[in-house]
Amino acid sequence: MSLSHTAAEYMLSDALLPDPGSSRAKGLRLELPSDRLLKFVTVGLPLCLVSLAFAREFSAGSQISCFSPTNFTGKQSAYADTACWDSLIHHGFDAEGRAVTKSLWALKVFPYSLLVVAVLMYLPYLLWRYAAAPALHSDLLFIIDELDKSYNRSVRLVQHMRKVQLASAEPEQFWEEYERARRERYFEFPLLERYLTCKQHAHALTFIYILRNLLLLLFLAATCLYLVFLHLNIFFQDEFSCSIKTGLLQAEPHIPPLIPCKLVFFSIFQLISLSVGSVYVLLIPVVIYNALQLCQWDKGLLSVYEMLPAFDLLSRRMLTCPLNDLNIILLFLRANISELTSFGRLNAVSALREATANKEDIDTVIDFMTLLAGLETTKPKH
Repeated sequence: MSLSHTAAEYMLSDALLPDPGSSRAKGLRLELPSDRLLKFVTVGLPLCLVSLAFAREFSAGSQISCFSPTNFTGKQSAYADTACWDSLIHHGFDAEGRAVTKSLWALKVFPYSLLVVAVLMYLPYLLWRYAAAPALHSDLLFIIDELDKSYNRSVRLVQHMRKVQLASAEPEQFWEEYERARRERYFEFPLLERYLTCKQHAHALTFIYILRNLLLLLFLAATCLYLVFLHLNIFFQDEFSCSIKTGLLQAEPHIPPLIPCKLVFFSIFQLISLSVGSVYVLLIPVVIYNALQLCQWDKGLLSVYEMLPAFDLLSRRMLTCPLNDLNIILLFLRANISELTSFGRLNAVSALREATANKEDIDTVIDFMTLLAGLETTKPKH
């Protein structure tokens, strides 16, 4: 028996979790994977396309080409191109023959408007980073640390129970003492449970997260409407009639009243706007899905920790309306599951528990580890 007891003691010693040190605080993720993907796409896509457009502009030169009269010199043609690009006013006639003008300035400011769009898309993430992330970081650090400590305390309790059982002359008396301790909740972890219960009645993180998604949804919809407006009013006209008879040239008889011009990079602007608009339309359901995640509980993580003694946040039906900070914390705990070392071990114990034939004898991690430690398996059933 001494060999089996020594083996059980070593097994329980190996079950203890090591101290993570300061690496845990640096490795916490304060953004959900879907939110991080949204940030990269909504901010990075317009910046990437605008940088390509600017690189093409600087490498190829002017973005406009005007059909100047044949008697114009090279400098006069260059002046006509520059004047028409600066004005970007189309001179035409309506159905009744009256002269009308139409400004095409939206084409000139289109690349810069995409820069504004990128800045607007980044504002919701700045809101989350400075208004919610510090508090969320503290909550996650405390809860993850306490969950791992709760697991370690359970293992140490099993070690102590094993020593008590070995020293006990009557096994039945030991199991009666164990059942009485469970009924009187000597194994509970009140600090962690009360903290989670307190977070269930807080709504600061939930409000900021919903506001963040609403702002992002608003900016996505506004950008799509802006691009639709450009296509309906501007992006169908790559040629226009320009007038350079202004200023000192107004009295010159050899200058024609209108000069036809063509926008060189018109098709590129169309492609950029279609790309941005299509991607943003596809991202709107993703934003809505992220906000709807708060409408249901993620009970899978806490259900695993129900195996810990007296950790019954779920069994006592304390989870009510999911629109609270505890649900947000559970979502981010799921995203930081790699930092929660005890979850993997308890999940493995849970899988073994489901595969065990006598499930009535195993209802907490202490029961399971007690059986593994070689104690009596004939304890009273609940």
